[in-house]
Amino acid sequence: MNFHPATLARVCGIVSMLLAAGCGKKDAGSAAGGNSGAATSAALRVSEVKVGRGVGADKRLTEETDDFRPTDIIYAVVETQGSGSGTTLQARWTYQDGQVVDESSRSISGNGEDVTEFHISKPGGWPKGEYKVEILLNGTPAGSEDFNVK
Repeated sequence: MNFHPATLARVCGIVSMLLAAGCGKKDAGSAAGGNSGAATSAALRVSEVKVGRGVGADKRLTEETDDFRPTDIIYAVVETQGSGSGTTLQARWTYQDGQVVDESSRSISGNGEDVTEFHISKPGGWPKGEYKVEILLNGTPAGSEDFNVK
């Protein structure tokens, strides 16, 4: 096969442009919010939500449970992974039919793995029933945990 030098140069140029365009293109999975491995691991995300009766100096639960007494302080521990600055993490605590009991937020700057703690208490005691803490990341639901006061 004999190729004319001008044709060979054009083919090489086109292949180079296609390769360069492919390197700068976002992965379809990450553009759609799907999990595409390392490409999405850098984005800050909630990895776990737990509730319990106490937290240690490291902000992790010392007693994980989903059954509480009316006089307990109820803690929610939110584990995040990834990085992101100017991020707001919000806890919305609700009772049975969705009645909001409390809302609070924290500004976080994720850098790898991090733990954020929220808690609620009621001096007169919590009414018995089913509760839920919903965690929002920049206003978007990111996790939740159901619990009971008995």
